[in-house]
Amino acid sequence: MADAGEGDKTEEQPEGAVGGEDVIDDRIMEQGAVVLRGYVMHRISTVDPDMHVSSEDLGGRPNEQQDPQIKEVVEQLLRIADDLNQNAELQNLISQVQGNCVQEVFMKVAKSIFNEGITWGRVVALFHLAYKLIYKALTTNTMENIRIIISWVLQFIREQLHSWIAQQGGWEGVIRGISRWRTVTVMASVALLAAFIYYRKTR
Repeated sequence: MADAGEGDKTEEQPEGAVGGEDVIDDRIMEQGAVVLRGYVMHRISTVDPDMHVSSEDLGGRPNEQQDPQIKEVVEQLLRIADDLNQNAELQNLISQVQGNCVQEVFMKVAKSIFNEGITWGRVVALFHLAYKLIYKALTTNTMENIRIIISWVLQFIREQLHSWIAQQGGWEGVIRGISRWRTVTVMASVALLAAFIYYRKTR
């Protein structure tokens, strides 16, 4: 959770820097952490309106989602993801993923999503995987898993996606770069479906 009274410090921690591990001194990583939390919060509120999840619950700050640019990025990612929830076969596979999967399995599944290259659709698929695991942690009261999952996603972004996102002009690139997001969504569904098939084979 975010600590109160941090405003008295002479050097403020970067907005959105808390991702479950440590301070992130990198704009792409800072924004990525905030965007991921925003995506997860919106998905959970859609699926389960009675479940209130705050940024602090996910390791963030109280007002981090108020940035108009962050809101626009999250909204675009959510548009891309809309069709993911309508794929019955995909949802069946997702439901079989254990919320307490180990980091090695998570990283293998994440890498398999990007086997055919990096696209915003596949970034959404990664976020969707994280959301499903976090939602499972919330519903099974294994809260300690939440920040661990977020830290895994951020580690993957740092190691595998950072350069590509920078080439797109940062997270705002998703707003400029996708005009036919339904086509991208289909590609994301295929990528995530393949990832979960891989997951099942490695269990």
